[in-house]
Amino acid sequence: MNLLPKSAKEFGSVDYWEKFFQQRGKKAFEWYGTYLELCGVLHKYIKPREKVLVVGCGNSELSEQLYDVGYQDIVNIDISEVVIKQMKERNASRRPRMSFLKMDMTQMEFPDASFQVVLDKGTLDAVLTDEEEKTLQQVDRMLAEVGRVLQVGGRYLCISLAQAHVLKKAVGHFSREGWMVRVHQVASSQDQLLEAEPRFSLPVFAFIMTKFRPVTGSALQIFELCAQEQGKPVRLESAERLAEAVRERQQYAWLCSQLYHKAGLGSVSLDLCNGDTGEPRYTLHVVDSPTVKPSRDNHFAIFIIPQGRETEWLFGMEEGRKQLAASAGFRRLITVALHRGQQYEGMDSIQAELSARVMELAPAGMPAQLQVPFLSVGGDIGVRIVQHQDRSPLSGDYVIEDVQGDDKHYFRRLIFLSNRNVVQSEARLLQDVSHRAQKKRKKDRKKHRPADTPEDLPAAPGQSIDKSYLCCEHHKAMIAGLALLKNPELLLETPLALLVVGLGGGSLPLFIHDHFPKSCIHAVEIDPSMLEVATQWFGFCQSDRMKVHIADGLDFITSLAEEEARPHYDIIMFDVDSKDPTLGMSCPPPAFVAQLFLQKVKSILTPEGVFILNLVCRDLGLKDSVLAGLKAVFPLLYVRRIEGEVNEILFCQLHSERKLATPELLEMARALEQTLRKPGRGWDDTYVLSDMLNTVKIV
Repeated sequence: MNLLPKSAKEFGSVDYWEKFFQQRGKKAFEWYGTYLELCGVLHKYIKPREKVLVVGCGNSELSEQLYDVGYQDIVNIDISEVVIKQMKERNASRRPRMSFLKMDMTQMEFPDASFQVVLDKGTLDAVLTDEEEKTLQQVDRMLAEVGRVLQVGGRYLCISLAQAHVLKKAVGHFSREGWMVRVHQVASSQDQLLEAEPRFSLPVFAFIMTKFRPVTGSALQIFELCAQEQGKPVRLESAERLAEAVRERQQYAWLCSQLYHKAGLGSVSLDLCNGDTGEPRYTLHVVDSPTVKPSRDNHFAIFIIPQGRETEWLFGMEEGRKQLAASAGFRRLITVALHRGQQYEGMDSIQAELSARVMELAPAGMPAQLQVPFLSVGGDIGVRIVQHQDRSPLSGDYVIEDVQGDDKHYFRRLIFLSNRNVVQSEARLLQDVSHRAQKKRKKDRKKHRPADTPEDLPAAPGQSIDKSYLCCEHHKAMIAGLALLKNPELLLETPLALLVVGLGGGSLPLFIHDHFPKSCIHAVEIDPSMLEVATQWFGFCQSDRMKVHIADGLDFITSLAEEEARPHYDIIMFDVDSKDPTLGMSCPPPAFVAQLFLQKVKSILTPEGVFILNLVCRDLGLKDSVLAGLKAVFPLLYVRRIEGEVNEILFCQLHSERKLATPELLEMARALEQTLRKPGRGWDDTYVLSDMLNTVKIV
């Protein structure tokens, strides 16, 4: 039996609805939700003693159910004579105070200010089928009539799918009239997935338009959104922002529907925001493993990523998350990253907060009443302590935070919030700092401590940095490049001139300074804020062998190359990021590998020197072009890929005849490491130089 229109325009036709209700008979039609689904929002905005007008009532049971729970002053109107007759017959004896009238809502016969509530369940959607002039004029008449029959302080409560053109029209009309506009989400699509009579994959919303007394000359407009049935309304600055927020909820509902019906949609991620502030609180990634054999207990699990570890390959990269899901053995795994700036009381509170929401992302076929497991590393949510937050005019907002690693060591990180999943600089904190903090904590143990506060709080000063430890694998590889210099076993006694472009937290030049006592280092940093960060938070300091130049690396090298008595460096290192996120190469900026500029780099490198470059390039075509350009200037080019990361370290030299096979490279690295490991030099035992060159390839 075909009960749906051939085109949306038929929704506005009297003949269509007459035929519809004749075919439908006495069976109620509840497109936009039953009373049980809507009662929460209805009871919130309608008082039992108020006089209510229901427009386009159809044969819905909504009015009857409202009447039965105490809302008895209800008038219903509809353009269909068939349905009005049906409803009168159905309610004459059981609900004597409720009336049903055949009436056109664009030409209502009621006096002004007759009602305190006008209730509309899908009628505006049925009338506003398109944006043609004739349709818009009809809707204008309808909404004007709604405004006329409502008292000041009264509410137009419209249940709608909030399609873009409907929302735009309703919000625009009533905000211009000076009414308060609120949009309240009623039901998500997940509630409708298993219905015998499917409706929509879009969520249902209630528009609550509150009539204010006109104030001459006032331009005040109020827009609010309630994203949860019992949530607090969030004030939004404009109608456009309200429409955007509604669209986000619709996209989320569509995504839930897709995830329920399909597996293996590819990379799916979304943010869950704080309902009061709108700020992101959790970032979720949905990972399906179709090859996992289904059983009762392996359908679905949630994995809470400990704070501060969301940047690790296993959690921060798609391939890593796939490996995590496969090893966990669930058909669908959702990883949850916790945002900095948000407070979390512990695993139990997170589980309580997320349980209802993540179930909307569950796959089909889950057994009823199945307890979904929440997993983590070590069973806790980790530690993140924000030590400092500021803004750089060049680099934007940044944060200095201390996080606890897997081995209980604390690490200090510099994060640019424009790319919050990338660690810009990292250093390990000294263990004795934690011991001092532990003693202080014992004195204060009687004081209240939140659940996620660590037992051993790291101290803030930069002097607490373990300068002998390199956190970044690409820094370890760059240091290993010094083994390419002549006689590496003698480097500690050999004067070395180094140029490092890109300071960050200063770990790279500081390590060279401390481990190569005859080295003289010039570091170039374009952002003066980064020098302050490195000095205050990462233990960096200048000396007679370490000078920082605040300058653009391009200009600095160009200036050196143009000098008559130009300096020459044994090592030149580029570890500088691009500020343009649209490029396929995030390190270095393209200008640093342009042919003319590379010639300038060549001109200040000693004949046997090494130019070492940190390359981060996801565009394969662009990477091939960069490698070809480097090869044209530096005939000898080695590449070392950093496992689990996009980084590649390039070692460039001027003379191809000095090419070394892997065994020779490893022997030189071992010779240098043997010298560096001598007693009293503070060498990190886990750092094996030869491992850094073991997978080097010649381009």
